[in-house]
Amino acid sequence: MGTDGCCCRFNWKQVGDIALGRPHLGPMMHLAVYRLMQYTLREMICREYGHDKASDLLRTAGLRAGEEFCANMLNCSQDFNGFIAELQEKLRELGVGILRIEKADLEQMNFTLTVGEDLDCSGLPVTGAAVCEYDEGFIAGVLGRYTGKAFAAKEVDCWATGDRTCRFSVTLADQVGDNGN
Repeated sequence: MGTDGCCCRFNWKQVGDIALGRPHLGPMMHLAVYRLMQYTLREMICREYGHDKASDLLRTAGLRAGEEFCANMLNCSQDFNGFIAELQEKLRELGVGILRIEKADLEQMNFTLTVGEDLDCSGLPVTGAAVCEYDEGFIAGVLGRYTGKAFAAKEVDCWATGDRTCRFSVTLADQVGDNGN
């Protein structure tokens, strides 16, 4: 940490020793507290930089988080099916959401997946705008770390747009312009 108290590059050690630091409360907290942090932070970034830049920053933060999550919480030496099964289990265990793979084209590296009971948006009022940019980055980061390739994820359905699950189209980053994402 710098002398000004700011850490400019995240590393997994910053997650800390939760068991040591929270011997009575443990690792869980109420979802409303997480959303309070997320949506007030989103508001301040939007005010300072505008909506598009806020979306980009949230997506980039999610990408970094997904890479670190994958590297520190998942076994990347498994085959794809084993990796996805472990990812599904971990996301459910941590209360992030219920991941389902609707389509997986391993040859083209294109995926359609859903996240039910999503941490970021399930239960939000319908606003007509998708809000899961952080999730887009997180998914791209996890798959990127696992495969060693750059991915782009785009949310195509969201609770906040009236759907009851979040659906993401995931492609290799260099294919983004080719398929309309």
